[in-house]
Amino acid sequence: MYQKGKSFSEIQIGDSASFTKTISETDVYLFAGISGDFNPLHVDEEYAKTTNFGTRIAHGGLAASLLAPVLGMKLPGLGTVALETTTKFRKPVYFGDTITCLVEVVEKVERLKAIKMKIVWTNQKSEVVSKGETLVIPPG
Repeated sequence: MYQKGKSFSEIQIGDSASFTKTISETDVYLFAGISGDFNPLHVDEEYAKTTNFGTRIAHGGLAASLLAPVLGMKLPGLGTVALETTTKFRKPVYFGDTITCLVEVVEKVERLKAIKMKIVWTNQKSEVVSKGETLVIPPG
């Protein structure tokens, strides 16, 4: 019923995959409930107006979580185990922004049978909002 993701041997340097989602107010409130982070910067417009952003912004972790459907459903796909992820936040994500998370294979670590990928999150203006790297073990 399910199709296992690509194996270590099937993956090539330069392979890439992405996932795109528009971040809604509902997404932010659901993420606040799941994470327990009710910082008023995310959930209180009147408070957020007093900050440097001038309005509410999404949690950094919400945008970062768009990596999960890429790794778990696309590349490598079902059966992938994440070992390590680093994320550097560059710009805020606002309600209504459309965020694309793109991964690209940059190294195959033979000793671990793991794949290292660079990650770039961009908004609808093609601005980099975050970037990072991940190390995963593809399905066997």
